[in-house]
Amino acid sequence: MRMLRLMAPALVLVLIGAACAADEDGDGDGDGAGGAENTGQVNILSAGDPGEVEIYNGIIDEMINADADYTAEIEASGEAEQQSQIRAEAGTLDIFLAPQPGLVADLAGAGQLTSLEDLGMDVGQLEELFGEYFVSLGEVDGQHYGVPTNINLKSMVWYPKDDFDAAGYTEPETWDEMLALSDQIVADGGTPWCVGFQSEGSTGWPATDWIEDIMLRTAGLDVYEQWYTHEIPFNDPAVLNAAQIFGDVMFHPDYVLGGAENTPSLQFGEAPLPMFEDPPGCWLHRQASFINAFFPEDTEAGVDYDWFPLPPIDQEGTLFAGELAVVGTGGNRPEVRDFLERFMAEDVQCALSGDPASSRISPNINVGPDCYANDILAESSTVLTDGLAAGTAGFDASDLMPSAVGAGSFWTGMVDYMRNGPDSIEGILDEIESSWPAE
Repeated sequence: MRMLRLMAPALVLVLIGAACAADEDGDGDGDGAGGAENTGQVNILSAGDPGEVEIYNGIIDEMINADADYTAEIEASGEAEQQSQIRAEAGTLDIFLAPQPGLVADLAGAGQLTSLEDLGMDVGQLEELFGEYFVSLGEVDGQHYGVPTNINLKSMVWYPKDDFDAAGYTEPETWDEMLALSDQIVADGGTPWCVGFQSEGSTGWPATDWIEDIMLRTAGLDVYEQWYTHEIPFNDPAVLNAAQIFGDVMFHPDYVLGGAENTPSLQFGEAPLPMFEDPPGCWLHRQASFINAFFPEDTEAGVDYDWFPLPPIDQEGTLFAGELAVVGTGGNRPEVRDFLERFMAEDVQCALSGDPASSRISPNINVGPDCYANDILAESSTVLTDGLAAGTAGFDASDLMPSAVGAGSFWTGMVDYMRNGPDSIEGILDEIESSWPAE
């Protein structure tokens, strides 16, 4: 039985960070790691973009590998979710940077992960480092399986600031104002929205983010939590309403560059690039805090691009997500534990936050504003903490669902929705509901 505790609204700064540093010595003595011998290699599987992962590996080489008695390397894979399951079952998984706590629960429930307790890690210290809630997302049957490594704000709408300002546009503060801005852009001869949902084996996940963001703004956090815990069915009227509001944007004949039917074929990292054409090929792009890692290298935050929070509809809402580093049964080794302790420490996390090509928010509170690549990342962490303080922020629902749904039928269902049009949504939600695993 999965034991994922619901979010405490009082959680604020602890989610973004740590109160004390991890054991940075990383002596690799093997305590709690089964006494296994050091193999000299640590493989870390990631769903990240290859360019982003290249930056991570450079930092790991300089700050970890340079004085460790092993070599650690992150491997980028567009099939990471599927590969993690294959390797975990085969016992060949060292570390997986899992973006879906639901998948973590599935792997742990199948006996294919090593608990942090079995690795000899101090869960109480991790809760001080990252907050009890974030650590609890990797808890299954009283054992803990995930070390938080990053967090990202998803409720962001990006725009080409220089052209936006020159056109006389202003940031909308309500959903209706955002639609009115979209209409004005159309009237001025432009296309409002840049959208792309292609992500290799994970195609469709950016569309699920839209639904989740809208659910928080229409149904509220309580119903949102009932949705991902399956206390209400996937085809509940609240979910249908959110999907239809999403469709009102996507299927508007003039709103989306290339049209909704082509969004599953457009790579999500390439989707915002037309914003930087002269004149802009599109003007608005809803995506998480990491997306500016995909922007052209010569663009400057606050000059060439900026962002505003996705506006409220019936109420406020903030969507966020993050990764948990999990260890396969084959990774119960001293060098794996040593890498995790070094990777989550303040100095490495600060370095990861300081490169614009990685564009991640650290879950370590010691990683202050000065560590971030630009003010946009620092500001996005403030929006997140404000949402947590107000009790309107929710973790990515698809990442909390069973992987057969959250990383399966929900993704493919949104692809079908884009290709088949607005009238298909009721049948699609029925199909997703039927795919929910039996209790």
